[in-house]
Amino acid sequence: MLREMKITGLTMDPQTNTPIVVLKDTESDAVLPIWIGLLEATAIATELEKIQFPRPMTHDLIKNLMSHLGATVDRVEVCDLRDNTFYAWIYLMVQGKESKIDARPSDALAIALRTSARIYVNEVVLEKSKKIETGAKAEIKDEEAKKWTDILENLSPEDFGKYKM
Repeated sequence: MLREMKITGLTMDPQTNTPIVVLKDTESDAVLPIWIGLLEATAIATELEKIQFPRPMTHDLIKNLMSHLGATVDRVEVCDLRDNTFYAWIYLMVQGKESKIDARPSDALAIALRTSARIYVNEVVLEKSKKIETGAKAEIKDEEAKKWTDILENLSPEDFGKYKM
């Protein structure tokens, strides 16, 4: 069963300094925190605040491409949680046919905000999220990834302005 949810804000994980997008069920008190990257958090925050840039950012470009090609976003679904990784689908309507596109939840949510698409979470994800290992970190071997990890870990909650919880 799917539950419709809304983005209620962004916050930072105090243990890992990782951004978290918070989804809340529209008909209950169920909440789903999803750990995301800094760039995706920025994409979500700028759309929540309706900040316009002089040139299209990545998620705006995707929206513009879909519009140009006649595709619309029907909905996004956070569909699974495996090994502390969330999975999502973006459902597109193209010439009257539905297409399902695999996506990271953070990207799916950023696109949903830009297209006013509905956001759903599979109940299985809500159940699995109750058992998630918070603070778990994968070993990072790539030097460029280590550099970005250091940058993200040194961010403070104030770097996200009013999206603190």
